[in-house]
Amino acid sequence: MTRDIKQNLTTKIFSKDELVAQSEIWKTEGKKIVFTNGCFDIVHPGHIAYLTDAANLGDILIIGLNTDQSVSKLKGKNRPINNEFSRTQLIASMFFVDAVVLFEEDTPLNLISAVKPDILVKGGDYNVTNIVGSKETLANGGEVRVLSFLPGYSSTSIIEKIKNT
Repeated sequence: MTRDIKQNLTTKIFSKDELVAQSEIWKTEGKKIVFTNGCFDIVHPGHIAYLTDAANLGDILIIGLNTDQSVSKLKGKNRPINNEFSRTQLIASMFFVDAVVLFEEDTPLNLISAVKPDILVKGGDYNVTNIVGSKETLANGGEVRVLSFLPGYSSTSIIEKIKNT
């Protein structure tokens, strides 16, 4: 038996409108939807630990991924290191990720408001009050969770190490 890995990847990558429609299907099936977002420029063990913890909170894990333009605005003109196509493919290849969607805005608020996740998740450098979309998620009956970091990992520190080598 052969597997069509490329087909599996493309079925996980959604436009915003496609994702909203698919989310409604998942909800009617009784699935608990978990949403998180980020740049995921250079994926490292901290990202993997965070994303697997997020996936374990529900049935469906959706990743909102900053576009290249959005990453540059957040991180500076030399970022991202990996373009949005590469980052989207990498995140979609993770078996525990169910959907990946790009967003161009500075924050994923419009995306979160449209998807209405059951659980909104961010990493340990946040608190519930400053997580974008927390107010909307809570108003929709969802919950907001802050997951702890795996210490010692960051894309920025990896980039600095490479530059100094």
